[in-house]
Amino acid sequence: MKKLFLLLLTAFLFIGCSSDDDTIYDYVGTWSGSYEGADKGVWNFVVDESGKVVGTMHSDVNNENYSITGNLSETGDLNARVGLPSQGDFKGTLTTEKKGNGNWSNSLPTPAVSGSWKGEKK
Repeated sequence: MKKLFLLLLTAFLFIGCSSDDDTIYDYVGTWSGSYEGADKGVWNFVVDESGKVVGTMHSDVNNENYSITGNLSETGDLNARVGLPSQGDFKGTLTTEKKGNGNWSNSLPTPAVSGSWKGEKK
């Protein structure tokens, strides 16, 4: 009976401890990369333990910096805004393999500009 109990306990421990589960801690840290499209430049942001994202985008074309603020889900879905002096979106996906990509857009200044971005965790 003791052996059966230990066998069942061991089986439940293996079932309950899956290493495939994504957590926000897989993404915490500094990420950086480049963006291109109607504008081009570099970006970087930091993901904290709560999933909050804060960083900057630097335009090589306009020589301006734009703030990036938003949130990251436990599955790596990024939903951020590009702030002053522009107004737009910075959305995409981060992976547990330390890679990320997505799309960006700015509605100000007119005409609106958009493109893609890619990067990695440092």
